[in-house]
Amino acid sequence: MTATTAYRRGDGCRPSEVQTVEDIYQLLWTAVVNKRPIHGVYSDRDRWFCPHRLGRNHRGQLRVLCYQYAGQSDSGLQAAGSPANWRCIAVEKLSRVELLEGLWHTAPNHSGPQTCVTEVDVDAED
Repeated sequence: MTATTAYRRGDGCRPSEVQTVEDIYQLLWTAVVNKRPIHGVYSDRDRWFCPHRLGRNHRGQLRVLCYQYAGQSDSGLQAAGSPANWRCIAVEKLSRVELLEGLWHTAPNHSGPQTCVTEVDVDAED
């Protein structure tokens, strides 16, 4: 076990990596470039989403513009493909992030919530 490994209790002992913001950013970057879905916890809710744009907002804070296709949300989820499922997520508030295999989810109006990421590091459309 490394210094960055912790253990969770529940359905037995399983190793669980302690993720830094840098670790999470790298997973998001990989997901954007390779158009792969992500699972993570945000605002104490499980979320499955596809990150489309990663960078910083106008205050210099790390943000990811993503399409949430499953899980929970304070505002609720609409039907698959609905433009109402776009989310702007603060990277530092994500935890237990994992890169998934699976279908890429998106919807029209990808550029609509542009105030989310004003300084783009990577975009799935590039």
